[in-house]
Amino acid sequence: MKKTLQINGVTLAYDCESGQGAPVVLMHGWGCEAKTLESVAKTVRALGRPLINVDFPGFGSSTEPPEVWGVDDYTRAIEELLRREGVGDDAVLLGHSFGGRVGIVYASRNPVGKLILVDAAGVKPRRSLRYYCKIYSFKAKKHLLRLLLGREKAEEKLNKLRTKAGSSDYRNASPRMRQIMSRVVNEDLCHLMPEIKAPTLLIWGTNDTATPLADAKKMEKLIPGAALVAFEGAGHYSFLDRPAQFAAVLRSFLTA
Repeated sequence: MKKTLQINGVTLAYDCESGQGAPVVLMHGWGCEAKTLESVAKTVRALGRPLINVDFPGFGSSTEPPEVWGVDDYTRAIEELLRREGVGDDAVLLGHSFGGRVGIVYASRNPVGKLILVDAAGVKPRRSLRYYCKIYSFKAKKHLLRLLLGREKAEEKLNKLRTKAGSSDYRNASPRMRQIMSRVVNEDLCHLMPEIKAPTLLIWGTNDTATPLADAKKMEKLIPGAALVAFEGAGHYSFLDRPAQFAAVLRSFLTA
């Protein structure tokens, strides 16, 4: 059943299904929506578990945040959602990519039954010298354009440059969501990982280029007792690239 709640200035949309046992909360990646995790939701339904599948603010049927949110703001929205739904400390959180960021923050400060991180973000990527040259060059252009054109016209020009140089996720986003994306991708959550007390499963594709396998191995070391399952040849959407294997691993972890 599709439901909505007003939380922290946004209309938060989510699927909510009843069942028996610990509820499973699904959190999608950046640029996606609840439907992206439908194959995962089917596995949860087959086990008869209660299910919450969220459209993060700014995606799917949920409205955009009223200001530039960080990962902590998204996490607080999920905390409030689960509080209002009466979800207890036995909940299982599953986060893909950006949803993994929220899962890490949530589980570092709240008791949860289990945590599943799928090709998750949270480790700040190592940047090349070329990357930093690009960033500092852009900052220099920003200051120069503001001096020559004024703030308003400079921002119009800068937005065109950002759109041209950015990723497809960045180009397809609204101005507000671009600002949020720029903020959240630079948040390193490694310092929170040792605080996670829940049994944690990491599921990854060995060919993931967005959040490489090296990130998973670092998380495995930092999260106490974490276990890593890697699917050979799968990419950033390991649950779509290896659906049968993914479902088998998920069932095993949920019923263990």
